[in-house]
Amino acid sequence: MSIELNHTIVHARDKHESAAFMAEILGLPKPETFYHFQVVRTANGVSLDFLSTDEEFTPQHYAFLVSEDDFDAIFARIQKRGLQYWADPGAQRPGEINTNDGGRGVYFMDPSGNYLEILTRPYGSGAAKGRSRS
Repeated sequence: MSIELNHTIVHARDKHESAAFMAEILGLPKPETFYHFQVVRTANGVSLDFLSTDEEFTPQHYAFLVSEDDFDAIFARIQKRGLQYWADPGAQRPGEINTNDGGRGVYFMDPSGNYLEILTRPYGSGAAKGRSRS
């Protein structure tokens, strides 16, 4: 069986602002317009299709597996923007990076309140000490 995630819709207060933020902070190509979406494409072909809404929505969690070098570059952009970040999904460890599974991970928010995560090791891939799920 060969099943892959192709795309998902990301609700945002302002699709242009949120899509541009994600592309810039992650170092991805600029968003493209597709119908009424602003589309951000990841290296593995998955697209995040941003849709503006004035309605209330539940913020979602989007986790990105990145290399150590990409982590350093993304984290530098997080710090340069002065964004709040946490080592845990419950935001109980502000200003920290986690070392789950022998890698590094950090959580932060996009302009619409969606919870973003970058991690260098998939959950369950390394040392169990201190592991937490997103």
